[in-house]
Amino acid sequence: MEKTAYVTGCDRGLGLALAKVLLTEGYRVFAGSYIADWPELGELAEKEPKLRIVPLDIGSDKSVQRAADIVKAETDHLDILINNAAIYRDRSEDIFGDLYFDDMLNMYNVNTLGTLRVTNSVIDLLVKGEGKRLVNISSEAGSIADNWRKREYGYCMTKAAVNMQSAILQNHLQEYGIKVMCFHPGWVRSWMSGKFNDKATVEAIDSAKGIIAQVLQPQEITSLPSYTDYTGKPLPW
Repeated sequence: MEKTAYVTGCDRGLGLALAKVLLTEGYRVFAGSYIADWPELGELAEKEPKLRIVPLDIGSDKSVQRAADIVKAETDHLDILINNAAIYRDRSEDIFGDLYFDDMLNMYNVNTLGTLRVTNSVIDLLVKGEGKRLVNISSEAGSIADNWRKREYGYCMTKAAVNMQSAILQNHLQEYGIKVMCFHPGWVRSWMSGKFNDKATVEAIDSAKGIIAQVLQPQEITSLPSYTDYTGKPLPW
């Protein structure tokens, strides 16, 4: 059975790096793409016959279902699903000032519900795979026990909700042999906020290599998902 993975948010940054690392590991990769005119993913697909670009807006029910239909037309299983796509709105949020609730709702729809939409759309394929890894790219921002922020309500709440979503999924999916894994990718030099963050300290390819190394290791299936950073350091819930 051909090793197969589905990764969302692959146009650039961490998602593109995750796709590259999986390709080097011999996986066929379905790569969710939201930004049609961003060149790097298309250039990679021209060189990599095992890469299949799938148009995908995880904030849209219809788009997620169309993407799932494409994947299901070309494979009968998935070994790895990586929910990577997310957005960040960096307008300052202060309890004594303006709170941008529309931005928060948009982030929740994409970061939290989008992750669940994608999982729901292809969970039947993951059940049939080998290895069976459901990977949610979370953040240290989703940790309640280790929270230090005084703002960024929207983003932090979406990632805390992704962690809860992952815990609920692990409760259910452990009987199917599926391991749910949550990762903080580090402060990655990426475009997630819509502009390149050159102040960040972690290169996307280094984060991706660390994440995939853990995903491919044998994992004990317990009642809780794993929650670590890209180096393998456990994080508090």
